[in-house]
Amino acid sequence: MSSPPSLAFGRDGNAFLLEASQWLPRPLDEVFPFFADAMNLEALTPPLLRFHVATPAPITIAQGTLIDYRLKLRGIPMAWRSEIRVWEPPHRFVDYQVRGPYLLWHHEHLFSESDGGTLVRDRVHYRVFGGALVERLLVRPDLRRIFAFRQDFLARYFSHPPG
Repeated sequence: MSSPPSLAFGRDGNAFLLEASQWLPRPLDEVFPFFADAMNLEALTPPLLRFHVATPAPITIAQGTLIDYRLKLRGIPMAWRSEIRVWEPPHRFVDYQVRGPYLLWHHEHLFSESDGGTLVRDRVHYRVFGGALVERLLVRPDLRRIFAFRQDFLARYFSHPPG
């Protein structure tokens, strides 16, 4: 059995870094398709953000795919557009924020078979308006809540072992 979900924050050059990992008791061929469906982002995001995928379904994910979202961040309505810059199913994909609330948002999703299940890892490089103070006081607590919600949802959704 693998360790519980982890979430850590740090720096990587001039960007902030969020690293998360979580073992799920389901095979890679079940876990990756869940993440490959952009519409599942709504379920993975806390309701307080009122996150909505604005691009009409179905969305075929491939390198170069653009996806539009609407959300409320601290009550302020925002548009977010991401581009899939790397698409290597079923092991990796990378989305970049093209338009949105961050100066930089580069989110690498990694998937590997592990202990009879799937290890899901996230590496997010980001920069924010207002620098380190805004990141520490506002952005990091928000990201901590968002990723904790996501990890809790995934643990429940993929709770039963294969077989």
